[in-house]
Amino acid sequence: MKSHVKAVVIGGGVVGCSVLYHLAKAGWTDIMLIERSELTSGSSWHAAGGFHTLNGDPNVAKLQAYTVQLYKEIEEISGQSCSLHLTGGVMMADTPERMDFLRLAHAKGRYLGMDTELITPSEAKAMFPLMDETNFVGAMWDPVEGHLDPSGTTIAYSKAAKKLGAEIVLRNRVVELTQEVDGTWNVVTEQGTVKAEHVVNCGGLWAREVGRMVGLELPVLAMEHMYLITEDMPEVAAWNAKTGTEIIHAVDFDGELYLRQERGGMLMGTYEKANKPWSEYQTPWNFGHELLAPDIDRIAPSLEVGFRHFPAFQNTGIKQIINGPFTFAPDGNPLVGPVRGLPGFWVACGVMAGFSQGGGVGLALSNWMIEGDPGADIWAMDVARYGDWATMAYTNAKVRENYSRRFSIRFPNEELPAGRPLKTTPVYDLLSAKGAQWGVAYGLEVPLWYAPEGVKDEFSWRRSSDFTQVAKEVATVRDGVGLSEISSFAKYKVTGEGAAAWLDRMLACKLPKPGRMTLAPMLKEDGRLIGDFTLANLGSEGWFLAGSGIAEQYHMRWFEKHLPDDGSVRIEALGAKLTGLSIAGPKARDVLAKATRSDVSNAAFSFMAIGRMDIGMAPCLVGRVSYTGDLGYEIWVAPEYQRAAYQALMAAGGEFGIGLFGSRALNALRLDKNYGSWGREYRPIYGPLEAGLDRFVAYGKDADFIGKAAALAERRQGGKLRLRAFIVDADDADVIGDEPIWFDGAVRGWVTSGGYTHHSKKSVAVGYVPKEIADESDGFEIELLGKRHAARIQAVPLFDANFERMRA
Repeated sequence: MKSHVKAVVIGGGVVGCSVLYHLAKAGWTDIMLIERSELTSGSSWHAAGGFHTLNGDPNVAKLQAYTVQLYKEIEEISGQSCSLHLTGGVMMADTPERMDFLRLAHAKGRYLGMDTELITPSEAKAMFPLMDETNFVGAMWDPVEGHLDPSGTTIAYSKAAKKLGAEIVLRNRVVELTQEVDGTWNVVTEQGTVKAEHVVNCGGLWAREVGRMVGLELPVLAMEHMYLITEDMPEVAAWNAKTGTEIIHAVDFDGELYLRQERGGMLMGTYEKANKPWSEYQTPWNFGHELLAPDIDRIAPSLEVGFRHFPAFQNTGIKQIINGPFTFAPDGNPLVGPVRGLPGFWVACGVMAGFSQGGGVGLALSNWMIEGDPGADIWAMDVARYGDWATMAYTNAKVRENYSRRFSIRFPNEELPAGRPLKTTPVYDLLSAKGAQWGVAYGLEVPLWYAPEGVKDEFSWRRSSDFTQVAKEVATVRDGVGLSEISSFAKYKVTGEGAAAWLDRMLACKLPKPGRMTLAPMLKEDGRLIGDFTLANLGSEGWFLAGSGIAEQYHMRWFEKHLPDDGSVRIEALGAKLTGLSIAGPKARDVLAKATRSDVSNAAFSFMAIGRMDIGMAPCLVGRVSYTGDLGYEIWVAPEYQRAAYQALMAAGGEFGIGLFGSRALNALRLDKNYGSWGREYRPIYGPLEAGLDRFVAYGKDADFIGKAAALAERRQGGKLRLRAFIVDADDADVIGDEPIWFDGAVRGWVTSGGYTHHSKKSVAVGYVPKEIADESDGFEIELLGKRHAARIQAVPLFDANFERMRA
């Protein structure tokens, strides 16, 4: 075993071997994988081995498609068969709501290049003869589904990596990780210590234990997962003889079941409601090629549905029940990427669907380690999407909920209850008393809308029970004044003698003068958007940044990576140390003027001004800006004063008809103005010109800001895409994101977000199309729930196109 290498990968499952292979393929041959036992000695060896490309996040779906395509490559390089069975598969809908889900998935597949097809129950039965088609209303066929040999595939990755120069050390547990002052990692093992520049935690079932070696509690939990294998079935033999093919894969959402052929019988697996965590607090190091005791009673309700939907199972015996542990993150997606505050420490764990995602995870992580960027938009898998609030108890609750709902519909207006409420602001009870219906953002409860007594969300793909009330909240803002709780924004304080110069390099905007704010795009080296903020110059107090709350850890990782070594710049994520309120609407100034003794006239406190003032008795930082596109103010206040500030504003607003509004009304208001949002319109796959943010980029400023050269090149070349807003001739449903945009009979773009703008009474979609067609007036359609609706580009905002209200 070498004593010094560039990178050590800990864990010899499919993910660890994929990471090792991709690092070696990219040219890093001075690398080592260390495995405590044998390869696949965790979850990989007992996996059902299925794979597919469909995923709720289109960027993850692309990586899954790459994974499937990769198997032929590693077979050729390694000489090891993966036993690939590309059978195709059907997903079956038992209700109209599930059929709508499949229509949305099919539509999303159009712009991802997936060749799916919506079919009838009888057509599905012709492909999957074991089903009773009378239990279903439709299905979707996907030709890129199948299964493989988990052990053979893992070994193929490992052999390919070794042929490219990588080293693999087996039967050698890592017992300690320490870091030197120069950043070098000491990987202490049972056979000695290896020094490495990088360490990758691919520990699988032991990812928590490896994380704890560096003081990290990763939000992952292992769940018992069962599938059964039947005795040989005559129906299977008859189909094989008749067609010369295997029986395809199938997913039965109602039964929480997946099925495929296994030799002469069938494999049936389930994500049962009565699920059970395994080894909740610590994974024993001596666990390996063992299985857990079957518990058929726990999966009996799903099996009963399966035997009814697939009658052939009633006439055959069960040969074996496999029960083994798999790890999950709270939302079911992997945890991938560099860990904030631990230079050179990386994670690739919680990859439950290892044979669908393992190749893509290995590619993204190797790109990130070598090039400094994953080469794809992998936010849905980024470890930075979780903060310290994702405790062990929270993870346990959310993983159990996610497991039990793996085959359940998640409607666009549905909020899941497990692990909540966890983080709340001081006005939580006051807003609850007003009928607040709560959602969650980065662990914090946020008000979505305010329901009259007896009214709650009715989950649906279509306009629902909140529609009328959200319209009233929008009218409150547009006609008078509304108040919203905005603590979910991320807030940062930047100080130090080098702060201005550092911000000038980090952000692409021109820095504002003292007492002023500006919109501030942030770019990566390749000129793509990594963030968008509001930047405020607080003079002698330093600088204040506000941005997307869900990206706080993500952005702090980026900020800290670029801090100077001399200590001249300090940045702090304020988090719960600063809470927020916002008032907006034509009477917002009247309310603020009554609540404070400060001069808030337009002459004294103009658009994009910021300053300190007391609201009632509460000391606040107030900025004249609003995401509603109306006259408005954002009010930042220490948590101990938030209730007082809220009560002062509500009392002052009484004579002006002040009312509360939530994030669903805010969405409708921002769509009136064609405003985009981080995580949807603004992501690290788009440039500022493409996203319509180039007007905020100070191309001519002296500072050589990060991404400047690439942004200038994009500006010269024109980019490839354009962000556009569309008016959609919708029926009773609006876009939610990821719907295809058609032009002249072909799919040319995709929707990023949208909804109904109650003030303008229009259904709006925002999305990207090629620049060549971005200014066409006719020919667009947007596919929604299986139907194509005419759409027209809305080049100027529907509301206050000249920005007079917000500047008045």
